[in-house]
Amino acid sequence: MMLFSQVRGLPVVSLSPGRRGRFAEMGVLRSLTVDAATGMITHLRVRGRHPRRETVLAREAVHAVGPDAVVVRSADTAAAPPPHHDLPGRRILTEAGDERGTVLDVAFDPATGRVETLLTTRGELPAGRMLGLGDYALVVRTG
Repeated sequence: MMLFSQVRGLPVVSLSPGRRGRFAEMGVLRSLTVDAATGMITHLRVRGRHPRRETVLAREAVHAVGPDAVVVRSADTAAAPPPHHDLPGRRILTEAGDERGTVLDVAFDPATGRVETLLTTRGELPAGRMLGLGDYALVVRTG
């Protein structure tokens, strides 16, 4: 297991040769996009050398995630990236509208991209309880 906080800021390197025939450094991992309904990471958002430039890669492009870098097979960008909402810092509401704290961090399996556990201000929350993620909050099943 890894935490979002452990991978945020890691260099993202492409296995595709760069200009000088070496691996191409794309930038640093800014955030991970999660599909709350499936509990899967779907995209990586990479900040390039220019602060306003962001590359969005499909999770399937990931070759390996380690403590020092994220290695992707290709630097090809995602065709139509989905809307993005960061999970860390997001308010948590139940489907009935009851507040359940705030997401502090997210534990995930780097090999599969499956979100396993949400670390919240009220303790751990199994990722299987996620229903939806929007601008305002993460909605989870009551229970």
